[in-house]
Amino acid sequence: EGMSRFLRRLWVQVQKHAAAGVPAAALDLAALTAEQKALRRKTHETIDKVAGDYGRRHSFNTAIAAVMELSNALGKFEDASGNGHAVRQEALETAVLLLNPITPHSSHALWQLLGHAETLLEDQPFPQADSSALVRDQLTLAVQVNGKLRGTIDVPADLPREQVEALALAAPNTDKLIQGLEL
Repeated sequence: EGMSRFLRRLWVQVQKHAAAGVPAAALDLAALTAEQKALRRKTHETIDKVAGDYGRRHSFNTAIAAVMELSNALGKFEDASGNGHAVRQEALETAVLLLNPITPHSSHALWQLLGHAETLLEDQPFPQADSSALVRDQLTLAVQVNGKLRGTIDVPADLPREQVEALALAAPNTDKLIQGLEL
């Protein structure tokens, strides 16, 4: 029953997307917003995970779970711009291609809804993760004092360690807790 609900939810997402017009405009990687980058990163992380689940681990339940997580991220993605539509198209096409080995009939129908009426889904190559999409610009780090979580900080991914430590020490809940302690 849970799988049926998931496939219906994916079906509704594809229909809603198709109603906005398919195929989407070309994806402009240089003009991606933070939200668009996040969804694109999630899409390519899912490709990487599912490829490993199918190929190396033969773990089909975790592959489906990863596609469900991508579907959940799509449900939260509200960008209606042209580039947002293209990122959503890429994510939906990826989800359909990743589910094809498990749900071929549903995947074929969804593939046609996504604007690929002339092509067979079986003729499409398995998606490949784009390593540039997996790069994070920003990281969220936990700040702990004596092994207890005291907060989190968001830092640029390329920030030097010394500056990260300075930001952690300046976090609101750490000042009073580290007074007199050797770090």
